[in-house]
Order: sequence, then C-alpha cells, then structure tokens
Amino acid sequence: MTVVDTIKDTDARTLTVVTELDAPPERVWRLWSDAGQLSRWWGPPSWPATFTAHDLTPGGGSKYHMTGPDGTEAHGWWRVLATDEPRSLEVEDGFADADGNPDDSLPVTTMHVDLAPVDGGTRMTITSRFASAEALEQVLGMGMAEGMREAIGQIPALLAEG
Repeated sequence: MTVVDTIKDTDARTLTVVTELDAPPERVWRLWSDAGQLSRWWGPPSWPATFTAHDLTPGGGSKYHMTGPDGTEAHGWWRVLATDEPRSLEVEDGFADADGNPDDSLPVTTMHVDLAPVDGGTRMTITSRFASAEALEQVLGMGMAEGMREAIGQIPALLAEG
C-alpha cells in the first residue's frame, strides 16, 4: 500500500494522508492535472469518479461525481485556490447537487496537496482542513478517511502504465 500515514487532528481540524509513490513529482502531478487520470483514482474502487469539468488554473475549478455500486451518484466540486506545478495544489472541495451546484448543507474543505521528491519517488501529502471539528467528524463518519486510502491505493497501477 502506498499510504504511509493517516493523521486526524481534531484541534487543527485536519485530516492528513501521507503517501509515497514510485514516480517523480512531474509524473504524479499528471495524476491531478489530467481529468482522465484523476477520474481513474479519485473515488474508491466501489465509488469511481467521473470529472466532467477540470481546470487547475487558479480561479478555475472542477465538477465531478462518484457513482456507487447501486448507481447512486454523489456530486462534488473544486475551486482552485493555488497551483505550483509540479509541487503543490490547493483547492476548496465541496459537495454538490445533481446539477453541480454547491450543497451548502454539507462541509467544504480546503485541500492542500504537496508533492515532494524523495528517494527517486514522490511523497504526496494531502491535508484537508475543515471549518470546524464537527465538520471533520461529519465527513469522517461518511467514510472519507477509508475512501481516500482506497482511492490512493489505485495510484500505483496508473503509475505503472507510464
């Protein structure tokens, strides 16, 4: 498994997932920047993602949905805050309705992705910061930590393809 650590910090209102990957940061960046590749790993295997819009320029954004085993769709959006290719990415990540409009009844997280070169590969650190400890607990209760570990577990196969 590529996940090295998962750290929940209620006081800081963060969930951090640390991963080590056998590819340089430039290759790992494409896992984020290419909508086709992102769609192949962003959702866990039982809830695959489909990105219908994807623009990583600051001020840009993404729309996506994940499809469950019974066909249920869970929609989401990103608003890109900052990018530093191939080193980092920061987005707001939220839930959406079926038309892609933000669902204000569910938490929004600020997700920071850091890609650092290590020993011929990349250490990818994803830190999700929430507005409150309650919001963090709400998404953890929805399976976010497990879903992220399962989703990230799909990355090595994509990297092996080149």
